[in-house]
Amino acid sequence: MSAANSRLRRSVLYVPGSNSRALARAATLPADCIILDLEDAVAPEAKSDARERVAAAIETGGFGHREVIARVNGMDTPWGLADLQRLVQAGADAILLPKVGDADAVNAAQSALAAAGGPPEQAIWIMTETPRGVLALDDILAAHPRINVVVMGTSDLSRELRLRQDTARSGLMQALSHCLLTARAHGVDIIDGVHLALDDDAGFQAVCEQGRAMGFDGKSLIHPCQIAPANLCFGVTEAEFAAAREIVAAWDAARRAGQGLTVVRGKLVEQLHVDEARRLIELHTAHMRHDENNIGTA
Repeated sequence: MSAANSRLRRSVLYVPGSNSRALARAATLPADCIILDLEDAVAPEAKSDARERVAAAIETGGFGHREVIARVNGMDTPWGLADLQRLVQAGADAILLPKVGDADAVNAAQSALAAAGGPPEQAIWIMTETPRGVLALDDILAAHPRINVVVMGTSDLSRELRLRQDTARSGLMQALSHCLLTARAHGVDIIDGVHLALDDDAGFQAVCEQGRAMGFDGKSLIHPCQIAPANLCFGVTEAEFAAAREIVAAWDAARRAGQGLTVVRGKLVEQLHVDEARRLIELHTAHMRHDENNIGTA
């Protein structure tokens, strides 16, 4: 598995950077990724205080296996540059850039990160949430190798496309498919957008299943109650794990016999199937390890 997709990203929870209680609780939640948010979740007058709260939370640590991402304000805002300069030193696993519409936005952020002394291994995540960003995604992902995750901002994208709310997300399907195809072409992970209705368990389950069927790596979330169903939907099932192990075992036996292919349950198995099976086995192992670590958390 590549560096981009060797991390668990089934559940990606936004946490308001201005909420001290939420920041403290984030380190106890069974989410794979925590986005400490300085952008949409923080009022303009609270931006500076939130920046320090988020930096302090990252520096304090205690997040365990969870991937910690800081969503900064855009570089075209009064707070974006200060966010980058402060948070790049705090030690976040990644910096999430909002509303990325072209490669220039990534290049500007990369220059700011380098000037602030950011470590070369610190990743960049990008939000794709505008029509321009969708259309330019190929160029954006080619802008710098530090980009390893795309997060779909479906709320902003729906507003700009003037879509009516629809559980099937019919108006978004072309954009979602385009972005997923582009992300895969560049070997990066891609996270589906949020579901805003917290009292709609059936709707949330439906969009999770839709996103998983499309090929998304995980779901971005707005509340801890969404973590467990997202982990379940985007995880590797026991049946998938067993099937993957059977494929690898049959392939290994065929190779020892000098054969370049084999058949499992009536289906031809080639190297591409084995590669996918091994990816699922690795993910399942990570799922089990992470979920065991989360037993007893709230």
